[in-house]
Amino acid sequence: MNLSQFSKIALMSNALSQMIDEQAHHGLSMGKASRQRIVLSCLLVFLLLPISVTGEEEPAWKSNGIDPSTWSDGPVVEDTPMQYSYFGDPVFAIDVTYTPGHFQSEVSGTIVIELFPQWAPITVENMIEHIEDDLYDGIFFHRVINDFVTQSGDPECKPSFLGYPSTSLQCGSGGTGETIPLEHNENLSHVDGAIGMARGTEEDSADSQWYIAETEAHGLDPENRDDGGYATFGIVRDGMSHVRAIACTPTNDAPAGCEVLENPASAAGRPVYEAKIVSIEMIGVADPEGQLSIQASAEETGSGTTLLFATMFVIVAAGIAFVIVQNNSKQDVPIYDAELLEENDTSKTT
Repeated sequence: MNLSQFSKIALMSNALSQMIDEQAHHGLSMGKASRQRIVLSCLLVFLLLPISVTGEEEPAWKSNGIDPSTWSDGPVVEDTPMQYSYFGDPVFAIDVTYTPGHFQSEVSGTIVIELFPQWAPITVENMIEHIEDDLYDGIFFHRVINDFVTQSGDPECKPSFLGYPSTSLQCGSGGTGETIPLEHNENLSHVDGAIGMARGTEEDSADSQWYIAETEAHGLDPENRDDGGYATFGIVRDGMSHVRAIACTPTNDAPAGCEVLENPASAAGRPVYEAKIVSIEMIGVADPEGQLSIQASAEETGSGTTLLFATMFVIVAAGIAFVIVQNNSKQDVPIYDAELLEENDTSKTT
């Protein structure tokens, strides 16, 4: 219950008290209209109660703390700030299916990625917005190159009605049409498992496409390029083995896959078998010290107290209104009888 919601109940309470005090101060009895106003006030309090207790809630994932110690399938650790998890960092999960090689069964798995809004706020916000809009659900990795990157994020890259690999002619060059500026931060680089934004020739042309570095790719960092480089904004925390397997799957320019005979000139990298993103969803925030668990416990206790307080208030208010209505209903008839008698007496004297 926030301050504005408390204020609504307080205003209703004050209005009810003033009404009762005013009637008592002047020694006036309540007519039907006055009783209706009090009952209406109580009903309004009842109506406000659910709103005040519930209020507007943030997405559930923002209050779901994730313990980094549960992640076990991460990238090769490099001594940079990206190796650490930070409290409150958004975390999302990519559910994938892919076929590692010829004559092999389809594999399913989950890739977990932590984002760094403290260093790349615009890029992170852009990614979260697309995830919450379900932009990436059902698309596939359209470019995979072993020992380099696995690229996806193009909403045009979905199988046509003919099935994979048939797809849109725009696959690989599509997006939402809304671009973001290129963000760099000294704490971010292309370490193994880093997620970065794909872009065109213009620095500020990143849209919805992204890639995961399947190995360290510092050649894409801005200090190692003369074209502005590429922006990274997060890192794989779990499921890195799936990223490596997808990068190694047979492609149109390396049809044997890297397990048999790797093509060193591979650049286009469209998988022979669909490497599908079943869904991407926000699942929580990094919580290394378990702060959210403690906070959730405290809030649960506090919400119970708030609900009890609000319920007691409504019961008391309704009780006061009921007693006042009952006490004054007996006085209404004599008041009107007196007025009628007075009118009768006046008519007799004329």
